[in-house]
Amino acid sequence: MTFECEKSLLASAIEGVSRAITNRAAIPVLEGIYLKAEGFQLTLTGYDMEMGITTTIECNVLIAGETVLDARLLGSMVSRMPGGDVRIELTDEGQAKISCGVAEFEIPAMMPSDYPALPNPGAENTMTIPCSMMREMIEKTIYAVSTEDKKPAHTGELFVIEPGSLTIVALDGYRLAIIQRDVTCTRDIRIIIPAKTLQELLKILGGPDDPVKIDANRRYVVFTTNGYTIMSRLIEGDFLNYESVIPKEKHTTVVVDCRRFIDTIERASLIITERLKNPLRITFSPETVTVRCQTNLGKVVDEFPPESFEGDVVEIGFNNRYMLDALRNCRCEKMRIEINGPLSPVLLLPVEGHDFTYLVLPVRFKNEG
Repeated sequence: MTFECEKSLLASAIEGVSRAITNRAAIPVLEGIYLKAEGFQLTLTGYDMEMGITTTIECNVLIAGETVLDARLLGSMVSRMPGGDVRIELTDEGQAKISCGVAEFEIPAMMPSDYPALPNPGAENTMTIPCSMMREMIEKTIYAVSTEDKKPAHTGELFVIEPGSLTIVALDGYRLAIIQRDVTCTRDIRIIIPAKTLQELLKILGGPDDPVKIDANRRYVVFTTNGYTIMSRLIEGDFLNYESVIPKEKHTTVVVDCRRFIDTIERASLIITERLKNPLRITFSPETVTVRCQTNLGKVVDEFPPESFEGDVVEIGFNNRYMLDALRNCRCEKMRIEINGPLSPVLLLPVEGHDFTYLVLPVRFKNEG
């Protein structure tokens, strides 16, 4: 196998498919990138047995063939080459010569026959949406995914695909993030996509108006966008019936300016550390939203006026990070907060509509029964 490829094009493709590769793979060949050169194209594949990323780029193929090269080494070498065309050729001794200008490396090549074939997912088309919408929906929810394996289904995001709408849900037992958009779907299916797959998809998505095509069945999801194909196994298991935990009543409704609320919480968080995780005491009243916190590092009291207030005055405890995550990711100037009491889940919503919903459990103060 011998081919030549423009350096920046090759470096970008290597970086993209490397997102599916782990440095501590159970099978050594999975630490490599599978390269197949034929015609006028080079196809690159990264795979970790759960997620695979593939892309095809233009190149000048002198001798067709295939090989597997260490992803970390290959990426580092190509990215540091001088500008111009990179040439890769296999020797009879099982080595790969990588050269560009006067720079030349030689590294061992792995057997392509040892590289596991990506499964044929057999996924059916569900929808094609703009990258901007996909990015927004993931970024507004992904932070609420569970990082613990106690309930594997909650380490991914639930995609509820229905004719006319896509709903994405994430939760970790303490908070819940939901976003819904009207889209044209061809199927009716509920799937749980691993958070890692979605995080890597975010890095590969193209420009705002570029399309991302989504194919799915009960076992796999396939995203096609920006010249890449990402195939991933789905998470099996039962996702929480999220609609049943959303409060139906409210005794207090407060509209807040997000920037002012973020600034206030960030100041109060200066005395909160990983070791000193005391909750924020937040009092909502018609005149002020007052934030209090006390730890061994000190005590803070801060406040700002609400935009509007209806209902009962209430004091409620919050984990500072959970509130900040919602306010930072909502991308709203103002948010509506609905409270049903000091120990009930609290809803954060856009001022108008319900296209984004964030639910957070309050923290029970130590002096409460």
